[in-house]
Amino acid sequence: MSTTREVVCEKARVARDLIKSHPLTPELSAELFAQKGIGAFRFSAALIEWSQSELEGLQKIWIQAYKNALHVPWSSANSLYTFPTAEGGHECPLPSGVLTQALLQHVDQCMPQCGMKMS
Repeated sequence: MSTTREVVCEKARVARDLIKSHPLTPELSAELFAQKGIGAFRFSAALIEWSQSELEGLQKIWIQAYKNALHVPWSSANSLYTFPTAEGGHECPLPSGVLTQALLQHVDQCMPQCGMKMS
C-alpha cells in the first residue's frame, strides 16, 4: 500500500475514533467525519490507483464511523448505512461512489484543456 493510501486510511481511522467519544450530535459527528475522514480520500482519490480490497477496507472504516456518529454498535447491520434513504437507509457515502465522483470531476476539468466539453 502506498504512503498516500496509508495516510488516507489512518486519517479515516483517526476521524472515526474521534467521533466515538465526542459530545456532538449525530448530525455534527457525521459532518465532522465527512470533512476529516472522507475529505482526505476525496483529495487524492482520482490520483492514485485503489484496489477493490482497499476500497472495501476503507468502506468498513467509514461505516464504523457512521455507526459511531449514531451511537450504535459496530455489530449492527451495515445495510442500514449503505441503503438509500428511499429504502429506509442512511445513504452514507461509500468510497466507490466518492471515487467515481472524483474521477468524473477530474475528467471534466481536463476536457476543456483538450478542447472538449462533457455537458
